[in-house]
Amino acid sequence: MKKILTSLLAVGVCLTPITVMLMAQPTWGQTQNSQAQEAERLLEQGEKLTQQQEHQQAIQILQQALIIARELKDQELEATALVGLGFNYDRLGEKQKALDFYNQALPLYRAVGDRAGVVITLNNIGQVYDALGEKQKALDFYNQALPLIRAVGDRYVVATTLNNIGKVYDDLGEKQKALDFFNQALPLYRAVGDRAGVAATLNNIGAVYNALGEKQKGLDFYNQALPLIRAVGDRYGVATTLNNIGQVYDALGEKQKALEFYNQALPLYRAVGDRHGVATTLNNIGKVYSDLGEKQKALDFFNQALPLYRAVGARYGVATTLNNIGGVYDALGEKQKALDFYNQALPLRRAVGDRTGVATTLNNIGGVYSDLGEKQKALEFYNQSLPLSRAVGDRTGEAVTLGNIGVLFQSTNRPTEAITNLEQSLQISLEMRRGLQRENRQKFLNENGAAALVDVLINQKKYAQAFEWVNLFTTADLADYTRLINAKVANPEAQQSLNDWSKKNQQLEALRQQLQDNRSESLPQQIRQLEAQVYSEAENISHRFLEVAELFETTPADIKNLTSSIPAGTVVVQPVLLTNVRDMPNYVAFFIFTKGQLSVIKKSIDPTKLNELITDYLKQVQDDSDPNFIETGGKLYDILIRPVEAKVKSLSPKQLSIIATGQLRHLPFETLYDSKTNQFLIQKYPVNYLTRISNNSLKSPSVQNAIPRKPQAVLAFGNPVPSNPQNLPGAEAEVRNIKEILPDSEVYIHNEATLEKFRSQALRFSFLHLATHGCFQTEDCKKVDLKNNTLLFADKPLDIANAALLGLQGTQLITLSACQTAVDTNLNGAGIAGVAYIFERAGAKAVMASLWAVDDEATQELMIQFYQNIKQGMTKGEALQKAKLKLIADHRHPFYWSPFVLIGDAR
Repeated sequence: MKKILTSLLAVGVCLTPITVMLMAQPTWGQTQNSQAQEAERLLEQGEKLTQQQEHQQAIQILQQALIIARELKDQELEATALVGLGFNYDRLGEKQKALDFYNQALPLYRAVGDRAGVVITLNNIGQVYDALGEKQKALDFYNQALPLIRAVGDRYVVATTLNNIGKVYDDLGEKQKALDFFNQALPLYRAVGDRAGVAATLNNIGAVYNALGEKQKGLDFYNQALPLIRAVGDRYGVATTLNNIGQVYDALGEKQKALEFYNQALPLYRAVGDRHGVATTLNNIGKVYSDLGEKQKALDFFNQALPLYRAVGARYGVATTLNNIGGVYDALGEKQKALDFYNQALPLRRAVGDRTGVATTLNNIGGVYSDLGEKQKALEFYNQSLPLSRAVGDRTGEAVTLGNIGVLFQSTNRPTEAITNLEQSLQISLEMRRGLQRENRQKFLNENGAAALVDVLINQKKYAQAFEWVNLFTTADLADYTRLINAKVANPEAQQSLNDWSKKNQQLEALRQQLQDNRSESLPQQIRQLEAQVYSEAENISHRFLEVAELFETTPADIKNLTSSIPAGTVVVQPVLLTNVRDMPNYVAFFIFTKGQLSVIKKSIDPTKLNELITDYLKQVQDDSDPNFIETGGKLYDILIRPVEAKVKSLSPKQLSIIATGQLRHLPFETLYDSKTNQFLIQKYPVNYLTRISNNSLKSPSVQNAIPRKPQAVLAFGNPVPSNPQNLPGAEAEVRNIKEILPDSEVYIHNEATLEKFRSQALRFSFLHLATHGCFQTEDCKKVDLKNNTLLFADKPLDIANAALLGLQGTQLITLSACQTAVDTNLNGAGIAGVAYIFERAGAKAVMASLWAVDDEATQELMIQFYQNIKQGMTKGEALQKAKLKLIADHRHPFYWSPFVLIGDAR
């Protein structure tokens, strides 16, 4: 089981918002004697050193000024020196010292009636409480400052206070409120020409969008802030913004990019003497190396961060780093060392009141004892961790610990208790998946006990229950893809309900993130209340609008209902990898079912060997000069087909449907080679793929359609932009060939191949054929100048998120035949199945697309054969099989015939 540790490596170490602090300005010329003039000179010198970020030198100078001011009993000068000292200590990360100086300055300013000084000091005290995690206290001080400064009419200080209030709301998870305050601050900073304030606020707006999962928007604001901060010479602000950009790339999985930004931030923090910032960045770098599997490097960085956190008295950072070091030793197999560090972290986390951290470390200690074979001791620690996670509302921690307990019960032959705990764990994780943020997705079959639950259910011969969970995980993975690209639904009322729900859910996700840093007693209760509201609304939307129900599913569908939708003569096989789970051997479980029947076969596998074979094979089948595909394909056949061969054969299938998930998604199963009979799998059966089994995906075609469709006619679009880099000359011949084969078809090329025409004509045809570029990947397709998740048309691209608005109900097949259609389609691992799922939910029965680039000649040949077979009355599955068999008979390498796959209903 995965430990909580990995998800907590970044706790307390990501610097996100910039709070703007204020230096008090000395009032020059009010005193005449030489001592007063010396104090004023020292204050002026201290201010310059502060602006130059020479904080240690500034402190020395300001302490001299403070001594003179006190000798003179000049409260104004004394308060100014105290605020300057507080400011510089704050910049050095010594928050308590800063607070002490500010609290001495505040009554002095009040005594002399200096409202501007009072405002500055209130603001800075608020900032310190903010940094210490006491958000409500921070808000109280900011709210005392705001009306005072509005009365004074200083727009700069008003902007600063609004910015700081926005930051607190951001930390409290009230993102919209935070944006409101930041957006009030921004024009004020611009009006007074304060580039530093503009930059800080842009940075903070970026942080909000980042937290809401809108990573690109967050990056845009950070990138607007960065040159401004550089222009004003604010090295601290530059370092913070670089750290923030690194954190975005880290969350997006772009670890090398994250390292680049962290490594730019590090020397800047060192240059300005911010030891807390240095420790934070070292910890972030350590986290990246840990994620990359470079544990020794991670250890080096954590060990550099630790003494710095200790030096500035940051016990929270010390405890987190000790826990992280323990996690590295744990991963390296040095269990006793891991225990030593976890046991150092535990009392510190208790001392600072970090109950989430305490629960995490207790869980991690339990994991070590479990690995050491001391199961009872492990259970004791898990049972201490669990109620704490529940008390603070840490649902992720609760799910992980329940999963760990479940795996422990499984390994000690207590299957009933194992099932209970694993199911509870997964139910929580499924609820957590409802969040739209990409980084909150769970790879269920490797984490949170999913593989363990499926395994124990199979061992107990509860096959139907096991498959219900497997199918739910499969669907949830696709639903994540759909929601990640913000796919729309046709019903505007359902769409509005979904939008309203998403806003509340984003607020909930943001609050959950605050649990790591905010130790207030009220936050867990606030989270629980919002959770209840969000989950209740999800259930309500699911019942009212069936078209979005799958996006909210948190309970497995009944197996009888699922299998009843399987067409007669179809055998469905879903191989499920049950690997890399603590205390459990590695297996592949094959779920085999026909209409109303289900059986399971389980075989041991070597996951490392399987990964290597798949990697090699995908290279070989995409290289028409590589003959090794026969040998490698034979080995994969023996692992993935041979165990179920006899069972499948006994069912005499007319169609073999594969549900491939995870690393198997990109594998063209029909190419796997039976070395005993010297046949490809496609030579034995027509092969298609299903995204999952649902009550909707395989429904029999409706006898009556609202709009009559031409049954043997294709609406074909080809080469909409006949100029480089988007020119596809072969696509024109391809669509003209379709017209020759099926004369009732309609063909549009060049500037006639518009999205508008497609929208208006698609309703009339059962078959839609798009020989145009498509870009379905995380990044834009720069080679063909196309945005990600779009299809090219002559007038404007189609955002596939809007597929449901095209009126595809009743469409039998959409073919995406251009060479770029499915290349590099690996968004969150969903592959081309994710794209097919989008069109499936929009109403299409099936999608045909290529797994990699194919030359024009091979595409035309395959498509001609396919549509000729359709004309003869074959099913889609049989038509594609026969088209491929003709190319195989011509001794063509799989590169030419295997990439086009049929996903969905093969009838």
